[in-house]
Amino acid sequence: MTDSAGTPAEPEAEPETEPETPRKRHWLRWTALGCSVVVLAAAGTGWWLYRKLDNNITTDTDAAAELRAYDKERPTAVAMGAQNILLIGSDTRTGAGNTKYGKDKGTQRSDTTILLHIAAGRSSATAVSIPRDLMVNMPSCRTKGGKRTGEVFAQFNSAFEIGGTACTIRTVERLTAIRIDHHMVIDFRGFKKMVDAVDGVEICLKEPIDDKDAKLKLPAGRQTLHGEQALGFVRARKTLGNGSDTERMDRQQQFLGALVNKVQSNGVLLNPTRLYPVLDAATKSITTDPGLDSLRDLYDLARSMRAIPTEKVQFLTVPRRPYSYDANRDELVQPEASQLFKRLREDKPVTVAPGAEPSPSPGASGGGASPSASRGPDQVSDGKPDDASSPSAAPTPTFTGRSAAEGACS
Repeated sequence: MTDSAGTPAEPEAEPETEPETPRKRHWLRWTALGCSVVVLAAAGTGWWLYRKLDNNITTDTDAAAELRAYDKERPTAVAMGAQNILLIGSDTRTGAGNTKYGKDKGTQRSDTTILLHIAAGRSSATAVSIPRDLMVNMPSCRTKGGKRTGEVFAQFNSAFEIGGTACTIRTVERLTAIRIDHHMVIDFRGFKKMVDAVDGVEICLKEPIDDKDAKLKLPAGRQTLHGEQALGFVRARKTLGNGSDTERMDRQQQFLGALVNKVQSNGVLLNPTRLYPVLDAATKSITTDPGLDSLRDLYDLARSMRAIPTEKVQFLTVPRRPYSYDANRDELVQPEASQLFKRLREDKPVTVAPGAEPSPSPGASGGGASPSASRGPDQVSDGKPDDASSPSAAPTPTFTGRSAAEGACS
């Protein structure tokens, strides 16, 4: 090429590239190494956290062995895909953080027992409280000392004291004819830590509370309860309302509904930084069957429930009334109780609405009935449903209860 004057033009010079010096190569190698270390550290931290949470969980091998021994007499699952999980709140006084609630006598009872039914399509979840004072037929159970008890008609929560989790599960299965798939036992300390992990739960009080036994003193109005106060609120009974366990179960259901609502609305399940403290608190304080004793199992359970709308998470108490022979104990109201158990067993929708306790049905046992007659036809020894659960029984009523969408301030 030439310029305008006809003089040959100089060829365009190629842009000079900086030669790769040993120093630059050294810097690149260290940068790559640093990035690798960061990635490996993050992966290692994640694995360490996973193992830590996984190792927190205690497996209830004794209950698993006991249930296997009696598998032939246990109910058969009817609705495939549905899950029935028994949640047991232990009133144990052993362990750090639990001794303040009373003297350790070497025994424990189920302070709260909830049968959680998760529908096969994960479209709903129904939590049914079983009164601790309910009179039930308890099967022969193995005690901690290895001895066998005889079958007995007794207060429900004594099953946990006598034969532990397995005895409680078998008692519930005999009562309801519903096969329990999994179970979790949580103590006082675990409950408090889980509430603190979600930054407390909001409640509303119409009247102030001053309950020395529950170590609880609260003003009236809207307020957020944290660990210690939350535990006192769900456990208080003697100085609140009429002092009945029924009112306490209602408070527990309101509080659990508000807790579920907060977890879902605040995105805890989708936020790892907020989910970890909840998982850490939960895994440190629960004892589960072998089918739920890993973080993956618990995560899969939580993930399956994540899409259930709060209005489809329902809480209710099994239909009950004062026991004919002791007003301080409870008995089932029939046929409502059998109808409820049948719907859960067959994975059919359960309708709940605020209201009063169900009234006794026509023909229900009265004060003149014998103890065996007042036990209710659902409490048969073979654990199978009775005629009250047949298709020809009365239409299923709407049960007294609430949904998690209502919260504790509804």
